[in-house]
Amino acid sequence: MATGQMADDVLVVARDLTKVYRQGRREIPALRGITLAVRRGEWVAIVGPSGCGKSTLLNLIAGLDRPTSGSLQVAGQEIGLLGEEALARWRRHNVGIVFQFFQLMPTLTAVENVELPMLLARRKGARQRALALLEQVGIGHVADHLPSELSGGEQQRVAIARALANDPALLLADEPTGNLDSESGRQVVQLFSELWRAGRTLILVTHDPNIASLAARVVELRDGRVARDVPADEVSHLPELAGIPLRLATEHG
Repeated sequence: MATGQMADDVLVVARDLTKVYRQGRREIPALRGITLAVRRGEWVAIVGPSGCGKSTLLNLIAGLDRPTSGSLQVAGQEIGLLGEEALARWRRHNVGIVFQFFQLMPTLTAVENVELPMLLARRKGARQRALALLEQVGIGHVADHLPSELSGGEQQRVAIARALANDPALLLADEPTGNLDSESGRQVVQLFSELWRAGRTLILVTHDPNIASLAARVVELRDGRVARDVPADEVSHLPELAGIPLRLATEHG
């Protein structure tokens, strides 16, 4: 959609977004003028070769990094206008992030990991909600286990529950199946699909065309630019799904 004006149902708007990293006197461009809009309730898969800017774009949307130039509005907030403390508060309430390597606190139990974002946000009833979220993602029985006592798939489910802790407007995932075996990866993708069908807005970075084809929309990056932005069923080069039920791609709305 056009990004000249932000409609009420548009959650993310990037206009001419650039990101340049500096190494000594060298400038290394990661993003070269990204213009993109994401509506509430969309599942957008961001794909492309290594080094094309996928994770950089996700980190900017998450407020984990700042753009070099251009405009980025997420949940009605211009990210570049916030100071560090305000940005951390905004991120805590508006985005949930799932990483490839889980990034759980190793000395905290599963329920304590999920509880932590709510404690930082001074949210009441954190323990009860954390337990309910672990049940929602199917691992309530491991609430008192440390991450080292969990499988990779279980750790990623804890990470998803943690990302949902403060009921964020936007759920972001960076290669969430990249560190999982195929069955655990399938279960995690199933969970993301269920969250999307329940109304969550999801932006997911993946190298796997099978996963990308389950999204409602695919944005392909090349050399820091948007090369294609199309509904998933119009991406002709995506192979047929490998063991993931096709119904997941068609049950939303």
